[in-house]
Amino acid sequence: MTPTDPSADARTPLKKALTTRLLFLFILGDVLGAGVYVLVGQVAAESGGAVWVPLLAALCLSLLTAASYAELATKYPRAGGAAHYAHLAFGSLPGFLTGFCMLAAGTVSVATLTRAFAGDYLGAFVSVPTAAVAVVFPFALALLNARGISESMRANAVATVVEVGGLLLIVGLGTWVVLRGEGDPSRLADLGTPETGAAGAVLGGVVLSYYAFAGFETSVNLAEETHDPRRSFPRALFCALGAAGLIYGLVGVVASTAVPTERLVGSSGPLLEVVHAAGGVPDRLFSAIALVAVANGALLTGIMTSRLAYGMARDGLLPSFLARVLPRRRTPWVAIIVTTTLSTCLALTGDVATLASTMVLLLLFVFAVVNTSVLVLRRDRVGRDHFTVPAVVPVLGVGSCVLLATQVEQEVWFRALPLLAAGLLLALGTEIRRRRAATGATVPAARATEAEADADAEVTGTPRAPGPTGTAV
Repeated sequence: MTPTDPSADARTPLKKALTTRLLFLFILGDVLGAGVYVLVGQVAAESGGAVWVPLLAALCLSLLTAASYAELATKYPRAGGAAHYAHLAFGSLPGFLTGFCMLAAGTVSVATLTRAFAGDYLGAFVSVPTAAVAVVFPFALALLNARGISESMRANAVATVVEVGGLLLIVGLGTWVVLRGEGDPSRLADLGTPETGAAGAVLGGVVLSYYAFAGFETSVNLAEETHDPRRSFPRALFCALGAAGLIYGLVGVVASTAVPTERLVGSSGPLLEVVHAAGGVPDRLFSAIALVAVANGALLTGIMTSRLAYGMARDGLLPSFLARVLPRRRTPWVAIIVTTTLSTCLALTGDVATLASTMVLLLLFVFAVVNTSVLVLRRDRVGRDHFTVPAVVPVLGVGSCVLLATQVEQEVWFRALPLLAAGLLLALGTEIRRRRAATGATVPAARATEAEADADAEVTGTPRAPGPTGTAV
């Protein structure tokens, strides 16, 4: 491995402000989102009372892909994430398709959380038709998104504290039920049904549980702004996933012990059933906490999705009108409106479990590409020391993605395939336009390639080799 080039970090255009602790808190807050607030009942429907088993299995599978992200993020510490890695490994077409899948996954995730917001947690305050919530809720968040990133991040900081506190409250209440002797620990060993078997129950639950751990992949975009990412990023990433897994596991154990499985399955606000079993806490208090968690998850995902659409439009990969911004607020208002509208349409036509599984399927494609990129880019030497995983880890990561994809129901594939087809058509159209532009303007295209190579060399610290005419290429 080539020696580290310390000056490379100094030349990054972004300010290095994140320590290991700050990065850990960011990843933990991103992962500990709303998924577990609404999916415990859905997981129980697939796996039975042993909810903790698919949650633990999903954590282990997530760690495989997280390890691949850790290698790539420390090897190429710049914003761009999975799309950038795919572009480096396979070229512009796979890179675009990977970015589009991230965009589609974000849009589906907002739709999932919109349906979750319209469930029993909201019902503790008011009875509103789901269709009305599916229209009003995402556009209310879109207004906050359009107002400004500073306002959105301040709201996120408060909401993260609230949602973590809500999960710890559930652990405490469930423990109290068990200590009173009112729980049933035997449900923790109730795995699957005679029809599915234990293995089928675990795999079915893992597909949904995987959704609860989604979010860690967005943290790679912060590697460029992290002090010593080679050391900080892997530590923060693995510790945050471990902490999230511990909290999720405890929530799954106490929920299954304190509440009969049938009640968890039949509720769209399953953790509220734990509150009912424990008593002493007003329904509205915990419902408010859960609604804050759901809204925060939708807000963060909406911000990421709109910015990704804006960035792809700015780079000529999506229609240019998506790159328009508000003059004073400097927020991508057209991208916000379009992605919010798509999320609303999806929310009106699907349930929580189906939408969550659709997002997982899209992410499985992205994760498979990332794991494969690790192996392909092993031949690429950069001028910095970086985190490295054994080759077997990304291989197992690819295998886990394929395995989980085979467990996704047919209905989910019918939802995801049109999105993938649309992404492929857009990618092919973009590639055709790019090649035509390159044919009609060879010199400018060459200069653009040189500029891109300069940017990569600046981040990696690897000098470009001299070209045939003496210029660096």
